[in-house]
Amino acid sequence: MLTEHETSRVIEMAWEDRTPFEAIESSFQLSEAAVIRLMRRELKATSFRLWRKRVAGRKTKHGALRSPDVLRGYCKTQYKHR
Repeated sequence: MLTEHETSRVIEMAWEDRTPFEAIESSFQLSEAAVIRLMRRELKATSFRLWRKRVAGRKTKHGALRSPDVLRGYCKTQYKHR
């Protein structure tokens, strides 16, 4: 079970174009299917549909489709710190 803060972070990572599902899985042990279920549960229906349309087939969201030149899932300096 994720905390409220962790859930918020997963949602933030899922919305980010350049953060692959594999980075979410390594950080939170959630598969792509689990992230989709979380997003469906936590977002409004319209927001969920927009998100699904946005990430469907997006190369940057799937590590296997990414360029081998990209060695990281995210930039550590782009996140807000508490």
